[in-house]
Amino acid sequence: MNRMSGKSAVVTGGALGIGRACALKLAEEGALVTVTDVDAGKGSLVVAEIRKRGGDAQFIEHDVADESQWVHVMQGVVERYKKLDVLVNNAGVALGKDVEHTTLAEWRSLMSINLDGVFLGIKHAVQAMKANGTGSIVNLSSIEGLVGDPNLAAYNASKGGVRLLTKSAALYCAKAGYNIRVNSVHPGYIWTPMVENFLKSQGDVAQGRKLLDSMHPIGHIGEPDDIAYGVLYLASDESKFVTGTELVIDGGYTAQ
Repeated sequence: MNRMSGKSAVVTGGALGIGRACALKLAEEGALVTVTDVDAGKGSLVVAEIRKRGGDAQFIEHDVADESQWVHVMQGVVERYKKLDVLVNNAGVALGKDVEHTTLAEWRSLMSINLDGVFLGIKHAVQAMKANGTGSIVNLSSIEGLVGDPNLAAYNASKGGVRLLTKSAALYCAKAGYNIRVNSVHPGYIWTPMVENFLKSQGDVAQGRKLLDSMHPIGHIGEPDDIAYGVLYLASDESKFVTGTELVIDGGYTAQ
């Protein structure tokens, strides 16, 4: 229960789904957690749940596409917890459109969150962490950052970008001697509000769920905790020799 004892962690998009599960899991293992999200109501509920369980957490309202808000988050973390040890770049959105029918406005909006937000997170986390002489940055990519989908053009591009940005940042931090590790996590389909809303936009949710289950050789889609356990490993000192790599947690999806 103390794998993250004394470590300060930020989880973006921490109000729901995978982000919520990561925040709860890190706190359960002793981390001092800063939950950030655009949804202050649900984000504050996650903080309240952590505190109810005996953990220490704070909520900061945060649009990851806005660099000034990243500066505010880092200041808030250092003021309360004196340092930053872990950043989980989880915030993201989806768009179920092919390349022909995606508008430029839709493309830029998605990229501002899924890719620009990760870039800004890495940039400002590195600046905060290098004073510590250690740190771990975990970027949420996707199976869609490894394989293509005809109806996820912008999402594919953003998550593929996260994968290679992760490697570039990992090499930079290693060669600079910062002792900051940077890795990406690639979930298969996980039952979260984002996936449920995506299925709603496509039609029948129950039928969509059955289809998604069948696409994973293990026989079903994943749960948020399946990803949170992987993030916990990469955030902890157990993964001290792991950087610039991708952890695929996908029920066999990309093994096909």
